[in-house]
Amino acid sequence: MSGCTSNGCGCPSASMPSSEPPSTGENRVVYQIKNMDCPTEEALIRDKLGRLPGVAELEFNLVQRTLAVTHRLPSPEPLEKALAAIGMQAVRDTLSPAGQTTVLGIAKMDCPTEEGLIRGNLTGMPGVAGLDFNLVQRTLTLQHAPEALPSILAALKSLGLEAQVQGGAVAGEVSAPAEPAKTNWWPMLVSGVSATASEVVYWWNGGFHWTVAALALLAIFSGGLPTYKKGFIALRNRNLNMNALMSIAVTGAMLIGQWPEAAMVMFLFALAEIIEAKSLDRARNAIRGLMDLAPETATVRQPDGSWAEVPAKSVALDAVVRVRPGERIALDGEIVSGSSTVNQAPITGESLPVEKAEQDPVFAGTINESGSFEYRVTALAANTTLARIIHAVEAAQGSRAPTQRFVDRFARVYTPAVFVVALVTALIPPLAFGAAWIDAIYKALVLLVVACPCALVISTPVTIVSGLAAAARRGILIKGGVYLEGGRKLAVLALDKTGTITHGKPEQTDFDAFVADEQKVRQLAASLAARSDHPVSQAIARAAQQADLDPAEVAEFAAIPGRGVRGTLDGQLYHLGNHRLIGELGLTTATLEKRLDKLERQGKTAVMLTTQNEVLGLFAVADTVKESSRLAIGELHALGVRTLMLTGDNPHTAEAIAGQVGIDEARGNQLPEDKLNTIESLVGGPSRVGMVGDGINDAPALARADIGFAMGAAGTDTAIETADVALMDDDLRKLPTFLRLSRTTAAILTQNIVLALGIKAVFIALTFTGQATMWMAVFADMGASLLVVFNGLRLLRR
Repeated sequence: MSGCTSNGCGCPSASMPSSEPPSTGENRVVYQIKNMDCPTEEALIRDKLGRLPGVAELEFNLVQRTLAVTHRLPSPEPLEKALAAIGMQAVRDTLSPAGQTTVLGIAKMDCPTEEGLIRGNLTGMPGVAGLDFNLVQRTLTLQHAPEALPSILAALKSLGLEAQVQGGAVAGEVSAPAEPAKTNWWPMLVSGVSATASEVVYWWNGGFHWTVAALALLAIFSGGLPTYKKGFIALRNRNLNMNALMSIAVTGAMLIGQWPEAAMVMFLFALAEIIEAKSLDRARNAIRGLMDLAPETATVRQPDGSWAEVPAKSVALDAVVRVRPGERIALDGEIVSGSSTVNQAPITGESLPVEKAEQDPVFAGTINESGSFEYRVTALAANTTLARIIHAVEAAQGSRAPTQRFVDRFARVYTPAVFVVALVTALIPPLAFGAAWIDAIYKALVLLVVACPCALVISTPVTIVSGLAAAARRGILIKGGVYLEGGRKLAVLALDKTGTITHGKPEQTDFDAFVADEQKVRQLAASLAARSDHPVSQAIARAAQQADLDPAEVAEFAAIPGRGVRGTLDGQLYHLGNHRLIGELGLTTATLEKRLDKLERQGKTAVMLTTQNEVLGLFAVADTVKESSRLAIGELHALGVRTLMLTGDNPHTAEAIAGQVGIDEARGNQLPEDKLNTIESLVGGPSRVGMVGDGINDAPALARADIGFAMGAAGTDTAIETADVALMDDDLRKLPTFLRLSRTTAAILTQNIVLALGIKAVFIALTFTGQATMWMAVFADMGASLLVVFNGLRLLRR
């Protein structure tokens, strides 16, 4: 549920369609839909196909533009007709039903250098349908024919990259990132000592000596052999990556007699590579930290009544688990006996523990602080709220933010351009102007070092991943870098009322009967209200229950969107609805209008029970405003965001609630289509528009907004899977937190790009003036890489 942003939509990253076979009697078909690149189209398709009998499940991947449908239809033809009817250009993917999705863990893939090499080698290979890289997790998700996997693994091995199939990824389990090989520091120590000794001997001897070359070769091959191997593989595949450029530069330096400098350049480069990899592990550890929240075992009640500690992954649905004080909860569930206070901060970001009693939900990864209780498991280990959060964050890491797309495009042009300039620098001055060959070649080698775009390319993903992880720790689930970046541009924020600004638990405050039998009127209203899940109806039903009024049987019950409900009791049609419905039925009177006006100005919602001809009774319901809403609206205004409340309540109630929390503008009598039209009128201008709702009822408006925020998403599959930003509890103060994080992220991205490009520009200028040396260039270049990484990692401390 989102709106389109920078790339025309700002689609969230979705997980790859699973290759698991459907259950017995079900078929699975995958479509490539060229014009499905936004949640707007996703919502349209869900609505259309969801009505078809026999459709069991829909899986969307907006990044790959694929739709996987699990169905019980005799053929896919009805699906294709339905898609064509709504203008979707769907082509059946003949590979996917017979093919599969495999996740590979590649320990040595942690830089765009390796990604480019793999992409160039696997793209176009027979049987390979799609590649999805996640450099932070060191994973490659493949869509391929089953028989193609051995060839893919062989191709990766030829690139010097060992890949391991991660079975959990296919099975739906949360997989830990591929662990990098442990660093052997001895070769680096030998390389550093040898490079330094080469410099010392060169200086002591006043020039070249055979020991200088020997020490330099020892330094280069002890510390730089992996770089040479990678560089050779890259050149063999016609790829001018960082390792290829550095190998050429060091080899060139040796050929022109610059032995000490060649040794020092290779040592500094190899050392910086190791330090950079260690720094990137901090970003990876943020996700590993989420995985470690849930314990690996749970204490489960056995059939004979005893208790046994078993692996959490093996616990079945509806099993009963016991939790002692101080223990972490292993699986999602519902308390069946006992009570306690639970620290839900790892999931929702709430600062205070939450009281839990029977029938209350508990979440995997949260901490039982006091008391012991037993709960019934409601989700398997692979489908807990925590697992879905981790999957969503990992998928978000794989999506490219606007800045990253710009950087990638720039890098593709920058490196070849500088390489061409280096060739020109090496050849033209000596040939055309009689310059010394050694000096010209040396300048060209310095340019080759400067041509490495690593600092620039790596700056964006590290910053984005750090921001996503920092947000997840605060109970804010952001579905991609596009939303983390785009949040800083939000200037207008529309909010639903019930459950968003208010607690969403209204209570009946007033009742007026317009006929003699008051009890009958309350019973009729309660009978209709009990069939509805709307908070206002539930308040009327609760009040009747407290008065010991039993609801009657209702026939032909129907909801009237944005107005109320209707149903037949004892052969008579009744309506229970709001002011708008009464007006449409033509049952308003001057006296009734006066009474409604008074209630609405008090911030109450009026609901009336009617027949076709008269109003039988009037009920008033009031909801209380969250204190956190007042604080959040104040913070949003301080950040320069204009607020707008959209509610189905009458305009007077809307204005009263808006006045209590300080919202700039309130619009009442808003049906779902009215909310959509309001958002439509705001979207498309210079400012970005956000919409905050419950993730289900406000779906059209949430989908059309630039960023859709779902409230209280913990335990809600729909919100976690489809919202652009899911707030894991119902505290609106997470909205200004998100905006501040977005603005800080954007500032760090800008700093990193300016720093990386600035250093490049300075050294290109110094090269042409003859003041730059190779070791200075590599020191500055890799130093810039480390600086942008550390700068991006600052977000983890926020």
